[in-house]
Amino acid sequence: QVQLVESGGGLVQAGGSLRLSCAASGRTFSSYHMGWFRQAPGKEREFVAAISRSGGESYYADSAKGRFTISRDNAKNTVALQMNSLKPEDTAVYYCAAKYVKYDTRRYTAGHDYDYWGQGTQVTVSS
Repeated sequence: QVQLVESGGGLVQAGGSLRLSCAASGRTFSSYHMGWFRQAPGKEREFVAAISRSGGESYYADSAKGRFTISRDNAKNTVALQMNSLKPEDTAVYYCAAKYVKYDTRRYTAGHDYDYWGQGTQVTVSS
C-alpha cells in the first residue's frame, strides 16, 4: 500500500511555470508506475504524464508534450511534474497516481489503471 500527497499548486500567469511534487509513503516506491492526471470543472479526469518504475521511460498527453516534464527520485520516494509555458486551459486540479506492477513494460493512460491516488492540488493559470 502507498499513500500519496501532492504539493506545489498555485496561481500563475499564462507563460509562467510551476513544479508539482508528489510524496509517497512506504518502502516499495520503486515497484510503482507513477502518473499525473488533471480534472477541470465540468470535465472528465484526463491523463497528463506518466513514468516507469526506474524512470527510464516517460510519456505524455499531446496537450503536455514539449511543455511538461515528469521525473522521479526513488531514493526520496517522490515524483515531480515540471510545467512550463502554462496556458489558461491547463487550469485544473492535478492528481498523482500509482500503479503497482511486477513487470513495467506497458503504458497506462486510463484512470482505472491506477491503484492509489493523492488528494489533488489546484493549478490556476490566469490570462
